[in-house]
Amino acid sequence: MSQVTRRELFPGVWLRAVHTNKFKSSYLSVTLLAPLTRETAGANALIPEVLRRGTAVHPDMESLSAALDELYGGAVEPVVRKRGETQCVGFAASFLDDAYSLKGEKILEPAADLLCELLLKPYTEKGVFSSGYVTGEKANLIDRIRAQINDKRTYAAQRLTREMCKYEAFGVDKLGDEETVSAVTPESLWRRYQELLREARAEVYYCGSADPDRVAGALRRALDKLPVNEDRVDPECSVRVTAGPQPILAEEAMDVSQGKLALGFRTGGQTCWEEDYPALYLAVAVFGGTTLSKLFMNVREKLSLCYYASATLERMKGLVLVSSGIEFDKYQTAKDEILAQLEAVKRGEIEDWELEGSRRTLIGACMSTLDDQGRQEEFWLGQSAAGLEESPEEFAARLEKVTREQVAAAAQKWELDTIYFLKGKEG
Repeated sequence: MSQVTRRELFPGVWLRAVHTNKFKSSYLSVTLLAPLTRETAGANALIPEVLRRGTAVHPDMESLSAALDELYGGAVEPVVRKRGETQCVGFAASFLDDAYSLKGEKILEPAADLLCELLLKPYTEKGVFSSGYVTGEKANLIDRIRAQINDKRTYAAQRLTREMCKYEAFGVDKLGDEETVSAVTPESLWRRYQELLREARAEVYYCGSADPDRVAGALRRALDKLPVNEDRVDPECSVRVTAGPQPILAEEAMDVSQGKLALGFRTGGQTCWEEDYPALYLAVAVFGGTTLSKLFMNVREKLSLCYYASATLERMKGLVLVSSGIEFDKYQTAKDEILAQLEAVKRGEIEDWELEGSRRTLIGACMSTLDDQGRQEEFWLGQSAAGLEESPEEFAARLEKVTREQVAAAAQKWELDTIYFLKGKEG
């Protein structure tokens, strides 16, 4: 059994420790949570990449690699994530758990020191970030932004979100955009870095065999150079309850062989903070979240209208996003059938095997989170961003109790907001 605790190390700096003997490695992450804005997203995404290039003590990646080798080949990676309308940037590290060190030496403390060295003691030139490191990482980030169009399924989902949330922070990409990244200088990035350290709420995560008090002591020491601020910004997420009077239609033509149809629904204000959230979560699964769902079994398998069709939930924004790949001339038929399957869910026309199969799939996914340190960290970061404390086990227990009627009632609140269609070029 694992024990999960949470405590405040400094004002606005929180440690969540999962005490467990289940793994041979320990997992440690430090994440800064900042409001997602177009003006700062690109710079925020750049910062951990530039920091990872070198520190004041280990000024290049070669010396950093040598330091990691001394920790039995540990790994530290920069991470940029999006939770609701919060951008989460920082580092995630994995290293041998103390219980398995060859000579009984402590690994947690030097690993925490190195992780926080990356965050707080960067390599600088003339009092700011190295121009060479900034230039190199700007080029890498712009390449990543441009490359998003190569995966058309992901691209269509991003375009749907951008159209649907054009006037909301959620429409901003976690990597920022090419224009704002191009404008970054070593001086402007250094200023943004100082702002992040001073203003962003920080979430520290540990999973391993070390006692939580020892973990807290190690992280307090390692983070002692973090600026003290009683007013660090808590994450927020606006929720638009209803769709517009008519769905927004956005079409785009490219040289593609397969069309991408994406539909975005507003959930009527249902989010992860509502009491009936498990019913919403299960409704999305029944509609299009598993291989037993109505979209998969009917639209894809039975009617062969789509190469794929699935639905996902943005739980903090109250959005259900449908993704499908279709023949260009099947646009209307596929769209009509997707909407027809949603109407069936709204009417409660759900077979026992559909309901129970989806429930078992979701509960299985919840419980399997406990077997993977990275997925556990992702889960708890999401909970922290949302201000929630419910564990995977507790959420699974709530899913067990959801009825068919509650699933239908949750789906009845959904309204189609936006349609995005990626089609081929004519002629």
